Amino acid sequence: MTEREVDATRTLGPEGRQSRITDRVLSAGSVSAQELAEDFGVSVMTIHRDLDELQRQGVLRKSRGIATAQPSGTFESNVEYRAKANVEAKRLIAQHACRHVEPGMSVLLDDSTTALQMLPHLAALAPLTVATNYLTALVELAKLRDVHVVALGGGYDIQHDSFLGSTCVDAVQSMRFDAAFVSTSAVSDGYAFHQEDKIVAVKRAMVDVAARSHLLIDHTKLTRSALHRLLPLHRFASVVVDPGVPARDLAALRENDVLVEVAGRAE
Repeated sequence: MTEREVDATRTLGPEGRQSRITDRVLSAGSVSAQELAEDFGVSVMTIHRDLDELQRQGVLRKSRGIATAQPSGTFESNVEYRAKANVEAKRLIAQHACRHVEPGMSVLLDDSTTALQMLPHLAALAPLTVATNYLTALVELAKLRDVHVVALGGGYDIQHDSFLGSTCVDAVQSMRFDAAFVSTSAVSDGYAFHQEDKIVAVKRAMVDVAARSHLLIDHTKLTRSALHRLLPLHRFASVVVDPGVPARDLAALRENDVLVEVAGRAE
């Protein structure tokens, strides 16, 4: 940083500094507390307090004075991490997924940052009815003309920026939709998996109430593992992936009686 930039960071309060730290760690992958202290012009102890708070929130992990954005377990579920991971792949997938949306349809979106990338394309497909449990998506959907927005309530979960729990499941099950678009943490052996059972319950309900459901996954989901089995791939009308999926993995996906669509490629 320049001297002027260092001076500017010194005026940041804890929240502003922690936001900048999050951006730095997510961008670099890992940063030492010493480096952060020098960059922000504060003491190492102040940085350690910031990192402790960010770790408590699940935004990053701290070990031996190093803050890291290496995805693992519930850390990977944190919306701060997911919103900045594999953004271009998610944009391609979401744009392709909108091929399955037509004017007049009722559409269900989960709280994934992949489905969120569909929003810029929905205005051109209006009129639509769109329901979601993702707070950020609800705010953005409310800005679109000719889109009837349905908020799926429940207990607000700050880590996911979404509404979850039995109340949300009940809300989903009380309706029927033309199409649902969901993502997940991992795909393996013909099944979609997720590391949190409270998320699994909502996603299963969404698939159950939709005439057609589409699974949106970028290539990184094929190299990860997660604890809870969500659904078999054949429950989805299509699985939309990005061009980064290796040919052998595409072939393996297509062995599961499911239509696999590669975003960004001519059909």
